[in-house]
Amino acid sequence: MTHLWVRAEQRPNEERVGLTPQGVAELVRAGIQVTVEESSVRAIPIEGYLHAGARIVEENLWPHAPADAIIFGLKELPEDGTPLTHRHIMFGHAYKGQPAGQVLLKRFKAGGGTLYDLEYLVDDSGRRVAAFGYWAGYAGAAISLKCWAAQQAGGIAGPVHKYPGKAALLADLVGDLRGLPHPSALIIGALGRVGTGAADLCSALGVPTTLWDMAETASGGPFPEVLQHEIFLNCILARPGCPVFVPASARTDPRKLTVIGDIACDPTSDFSPIKVYDRTTTWEEPALRVADLPPLDVTAIDNLPSLLPVESSEDYATQLLPSLLTLTDLGSGVWGRAKAEFDRHTATL
Repeated sequence: MTHLWVRAEQRPNEERVGLTPQGVAELVRAGIQVTVEESSVRAIPIEGYLHAGARIVEENLWPHAPADAIIFGLKELPEDGTPLTHRHIMFGHAYKGQPAGQVLLKRFKAGGGTLYDLEYLVDDSGRRVAAFGYWAGYAGAAISLKCWAAQQAGGIAGPVHKYPGKAALLADLVGDLRGLPHPSALIIGALGRVGTGAADLCSALGVPTTLWDMAETASGGPFPEVLQHEIFLNCILARPGCPVFVPASARTDPRKLTVIGDIACDPTSDFSPIKVYDRTTTWEEPALRVADLPPLDVTAIDNLPSLLPVESSEDYATQLLPSLLTLTDLGSGVWGRAKAEFDRHTATL
C-alpha cells in the first residue's frame, strides 16, 4: 500500500502544510495510507487529520518512518548532513546552482533516496500542477509596501508576522500607509500567479501599478524604467536566459527606486535578475539595505505565503491533491517527470 507521511515543518515562521484534512479523507478513500506528524506550529489543527483517517505520530519522527513511506513536507530538512534514504516530496531549491541545494542532492545520492521537487511537478504541457505563487505575490507586495512606509519615516522595516487572514493584513497596511502619498510600483511577471497576487494587493490599497510581462521584457534589457518606479516587484523565476532587471550599478545610478521586492527570491542562483544583493532576508529583518542616499532596500523572504498560512495552505493543497492521488504510480505522469529531473541533476555528482 502506498504510504504518504506528512512531516512537521521545522523552519521558523513556517506554519503551512500541503495537505488538508479533506485531502486526507480523499487519499484514504483511494487506498493510500496517510500518517501525519503532530506539529506545534501548523496552522491547521491536528484533530481534523485524525478524524479524516490519518494515523497521528509525534513531531519529527520521519527519519524513522518505514523505508517505503513517501515523506511529504514543504521547506528545508535539518541541515545535519545525514544521508537521505526515503523518497521526499518537498521544495528542494537544488536545480539552479544553489550551493545548499548541491549539498542536499549529495545527501540524497549518499542515502539512495529520491527528491520529488514540488517546483518541478509539471503536467504534460510543462506547467506546474500546484504553486503558492498567488499568495507569495500578495504577501511579497505587502512586505514591500511596509518597507517603503518605513523609509518614509526615516527608518528600515522591522519584523513581520503572520496574519489570520488577508483582511487583517490589509487593515494593518492601511494603517502603515495612512497619510502617505501612494508610491508607484512596477510588477514584472504580472500575468503569472505571483504577479497576479502582487497586483491584487496593490489594487486593494490603491497603489498605482505598471504591469509588465514577457512582451515588455522581450528586448532583453537594459530596463531603465525599473529605476523610475519607487517599488519594483520581481515575480519572474530565475531561469537560464532571464534578463537582468536590476544591474549592480543601480546602487549608484540616478533612480526613484527605493524598494525591491524580489518575490521570486532566488539570489544565489546563477540566473538571478537582480544583481544588487546576494542573500535572502528574514521575518525578523525583512529589509536588506544595499544603498543609501536615496536608500535602496531589498526584501526577499523565501517563505512569503506563510504570512497567510491558512489561506495559502488550503489553496495549495487543493491544487496538489489530484497529483497526490496518483502516488500509486510513481513511474509515470507528474511523478515520473519529477524523478527524471532528479536523476538528471544527480547523474554528475
